[in-house]
Amino acid sequence: MRNQLTKPSDAEIIRRIIDGDANSFEHLLKRYQDYVLRIVTKHIPYNEVEEMAQEVFVRTYQALPGFKQEGSFRQWLSAIAVRTCYDFWRKRYRSRELPMSDLTDSHQSWLENTLSNQSDKSFHEKGREKEARELLDWALSKLSARDRMVIELVYLEGLSVKEAAGLLGWSVSNVKVRSFRSRKKLETLLKGVISA
Repeated sequence: MRNQLTKPSDAEIIRRIIDGDANSFEHLLKRYQDYVLRIVTKHIPYNEVEEMAQEVFVRTYQALPGFKQEGSFRQWLSAIAVRTCYDFWRKRYRSRELPMSDLTDSHQSWLENTLSNQSDKSFHEKGREKEARELLDWALSKLSARDRMVIELVYLEGLSVKEAAGLLGWSVSNVKVRSFRSRKKLETLLKGVISA
């Protein structure tokens, strides 16, 4: 009777799934759906979040036989979620047919003001924060999928280089180099807007 009251561990559920009980995957889905949605929401446009979260769970189910259980399932799942987001951007960049439109006059004006001596005052206004996010999104859209993901993880989410490397499946040195170069590309894009 005690076993009926306690929730099965992740390892027990995974063992059941691998042994052929596909319906047990529903337990993992319910247990981690909010966690996956939080990860995906940080990296994917809002209208794509639900589909990408579903893709994360499809990939997880397909990869379960390869799960070594050396680390936690949660960490392994988060790596799959981040890589799925990375693949989303990579696919989107490959399928782009038209270049992104240029910044509007209001965005160019905002950027000039932000970088001037008066930037501290104007940056903290509510309306300006929205424009800043739009400008950042525009600049990020100009970067490759790899550059975008490393910028988001290291600089926007504040993950350590080691944490980002674990999520992306890259070496620590690769993340260090890529994050430095990606930041320089982003700076060049933003400076190019001012001089235009």
